Amino acid sequence: MTTTHVKICGVRTADDAVACVELGASALGVNFIRASPRSVDVDTARAIARAVHATGAKCIVVGVVADMGLAELRALVRDAELDCLQLHGGEAPAELEPLLPHAYKAVRVAAADDVNAARRFPGEHLLVDAKVEGALGGTGHVFDWTLVRDLARERRLTVAGGLHAGNVADAVRALRPYCVDVASGVEHAPGVKDLAKVRAFVDAVRSA
Repeated sequence: MTTTHVKICGVRTADDAVACVELGASALGVNFIRASPRSVDVDTARAIARAVHATGAKCIVVGVVADMGLAELRALVRDAELDCLQLHGGEAPAELEPLLPHAYKAVRVAAADDVNAARRFPGEHLLVDAKVEGALGGTGHVFDWTLVRDLARERRLTVAGGLHAGNVADAVRALRPYCVDVASGVEHAPGVKDLAKVRAFVDAVRSA
């Protein structure tokens, strides 16, 4: 059985990043959305990326962005030394296309229509998150996983939204997704990672 990958999102320090890698993370998210309490600047993101890459582990650093222009995104990837981008705003499928294969769309899901909209985005990977009015993500809310059961078979799907050590094994068993994504579920406070919670989360994924 294929192992589900783990993405720890909203990492804000190089020390936390390296610790998450050592605990088994396959990907780390650095957030560039200024309204988020987990946001970082380019210098911090670059320090995180360099620390992660220096471990030699197969762990990618993903820049979480929203509604930025193509030139700005390419400069961000270069300057922050990112491996990939997660487009979390109102981007259209055509805006994702030129960034492939090192980018994917995050889609907020509350109904079947949202899943159909997700299918319109190109590329192998997709992320699905809970749809909460006025928020782009990181809300700690869970959505109805049955809505994306077929999508999990069609694409390399990352599942986010209210996951934590107590429910992530259920999500993995229900969907067998490519990856699960967590931010608030492994924190003391927004942007402050709790490494004991990270360990418990990874262990729960592995046990599913």
